[in-house]
Amino acid sequence: MRRFRYLPHTADMEFRAYGRDFKEALENASLALLNIMLDLKRTGKDASREKSIRIAESATSERDLVWFVLQDILSKVDSMRLNATEFRITSLKHGKASGRIGLKGRLIFKDTKENYSLLSVKAVTPHALIVSRKKGPVSINVVVDV
Repeated sequence: MRRFRYLPHTADMEFRAYGRDFKEALENASLALLNIMLDLKRTGKDASREKSIRIAESATSERDLVWFVLQDILSKVDSMRLNATEFRITSLKHGKASGRIGLKGRLIFKDTKENYSLLSVKAVTPHALIVSRKKGPVSINVVVDV
C-alpha cells in the first residue's frame, strides 16, 4: 500500500496519507509532513545516534487528533530544530465514557548539528483536513501552509 502522495494545490502543499487503519494512516501523514520539511533521504543516511521525544494528545474526533498531532510535530521540529525521521504511535485509546481519543507516541530524530531543512511549513490547516474510511483502509487529506 502506498504510504502517501502529494496532490496539486494552488498555493500550499496538500497530501493524502493512507493506512490499513487510523494509526498507520496518521503515522504516514506525519511522514508526509516531515518529508516536506526535511530531506529525509539525507537524514536517514546520517549515522548520528537516534533520540526521541514524547508526543501526547487527545481530542474528541480523529480529525482533530490528526490536526493536534501534526501541529505538535511541526512545532517541535521547528522550535527545537530537530532532524526528525519519523513519528511512531505507541498507544491509541478511545475512551468510551469520555468520548475522547488519546494518543501517545515518539518523534524520532537524529542527534546531529547538521541541518536537513527543506521548506518552512507555517501551519497545518484544519479547514481541508479530512479523515476517510472505506471498509477498513483509512486516508487522511492534509493541507499545510508553506
